[in-house]
Parts: sequence; structure tokens; C-alpha cells
Amino acid sequence: MIEQARSLPFTPCQECFVPVSLPPALGLTLDLLRCPACRARRLRPDHGALRCPVGHAFDIARHGYAGLLTGTRATSGDDAAMVQARDRFLSTGTYAPIREVGARLAADVVSEQGTVVDVGCGTGYYLAGVLNQLPGARGLGLDTSVRALRSAARAHDRAAAVAWDVFRPFPLADGTADVVLDVFAPRNPAEFHRVLRPTGRLIVVRPTGRHLAELRGQVPAMVTIDPAKEQRLHRALNPFFETVVTEQVEYSAPLTRLDVLDLVAMTPSARHVSRADLNGGGVLPDQVTVSVLATAYQPR
Repeated sequence: MIEQARSLPFTPCQECFVPVSLPPALGLTLDLLRCPACRARRLRPDHGALRCPVGHAFDIARHGYAGLLTGTRATSGDDAAMVQARDRFLSTGTYAPIREVGARLAADVVSEQGTVVDVGCGTGYYLAGVLNQLPGARGLGLDTSVRALRSAARAHDRAAAVAWDVFRPFPLADGTADVVLDVFAPRNPAEFHRVLRPTGRLIVVRPTGRHLAELRGQVPAMVTIDPAKEQRLHRALNPFFETVVTEQVEYSAPLTRLDVLDLVAMTPSARHVSRADLNGGGVLPDQVTVSVLATAYQPR
């Protein structure tokens, strides 16, 4: 879910798309969606697909998500092994405090009937956490990973999932979201601003330099956190947003060896770290520092 790359040629998995009825959660969010080809036209359900008035059609996968992304996708979307590792790790509750701070910041602005859009939603873990705190709200997750979307589409009964690339203009109407949620994900400030209501909030959660420091020290091949990342974030968001509040979440988390393996395998570090790095580099840490910043921004 972190720092997805730009798009390269992509052919959808045809076996994922068979005639299905409209998933209830997707039905809740149809008014938000716009045809990615026409941009302005709404999409309607039509025999296992979403179709615009001109005739552009987008299949609904049998796993419950809508495949709006056609022609291209980001190549670094999570594969099956990464998604399985993330599901296992998140199920331990180790990152529950991160989910809780996102839900709390969202609850400050979302009404009973609010709309939450999670960009780079992964398996839907953080979106589900927000919706658990907001009984009347609906959610929509965007991600490029087919494997992750399969999980996101069933993460919550009020959360729909759509295949989309954050670096492209979102297939969403203007000013329809009360909250845009971005947790460990890439960002598109102009599109965040466009889809948010004037009274809405953007919530960005990102790691500090201390995040997983013990593990990074033990496994040098892991992806590091650029010290200038925070400055780049504020520089990119400043034309569109101003900070409302920032909360730091930091704690020590105990880990089993399997937890450590899943933690590495669920991140982009999985593409750089080999089994030899984990097995031959000495004793892996049995606890790590979890350290993130969560900021709520309001549109300018």
C-alpha cells in the first residue's frame, strides 16, 4: 500500500469477472461514481457490470469489487502473498491503535450519513475501523491490487471497493466525500481536494523515522524512510489543505517470529528482503517501535 509506482500496461484477470448481482455496499456508493472514460456521466448497474449512458461498461468482479481501472495500473499493487501476510499481521491487533486514531479523527467531522473514501485502501482494515465508529456512514476503498480488493470488498458491509490508480483522476463526483483517508498510501492532493466537501477532512497517516527502527536495524535490506518525506508531504499538500490537528501514535509492540515475517512480507520491503536476510542476519527483534503521525487537514 506504500508508495505505489506509476502505471504500465495491464490486462485484467478475466476469470475474476463473471455475471454477478450488484453487491449491496457497491449499491450504497453508486451516486459517487462517475464513468472514468466520460468523467462526467454516472454509472448504473447492468447485468453484472456498471455502465454509463454512452455505453462504457465496467465489470463487477465475482469477489464484489468494481473494475473501473482499464488499460493501465500501478505495477506495485500488492500480490497474493503480501495480502495474505497483511491479513495475518493486522488480525493480531498490533496496528489497532493506528486504526483507532484514524477512526477518531474521522468521527470528528463525519455525520451519521457521511461518506468516507479510503485511497490505497489495501484490505480495507482502516476503512472498516472508521465505519465501525460511524454506524450510518458508507465507505469506498480505492486500490490497484486485485488481491487486496478481494479482501476490501468484504471488509465491512457498508464498504465498497473499486480498482483504481491513485495517480489518475478519481472516478468520483466533485465534493462528495466527508473524509478522504490515506494510511501508508500514495497521495494525489489535487484529487483529494476535488472530491472532498468544503467542510470535509483529509486524514493522512504516515510513519516517522522511528517506525520499526529495531527491525530496520536488524534487516538493512528493508526499505528506509526518507528523512525529507515529511517536508515533501507538507509541500505537496500546502496549496490545497491546511493542518487542523496532528496526533502522534507511538508504542512498543511485542512480536513473534511469524509476526516479524508477516510484517516484512506485507510491505514494499518484501521485494527487497530475501529469506536469507531474515534467517541469516542474527536474532530478529521480539518487539518493535510503532511510530506514526496522523494529521487531519481541511480544504483551502
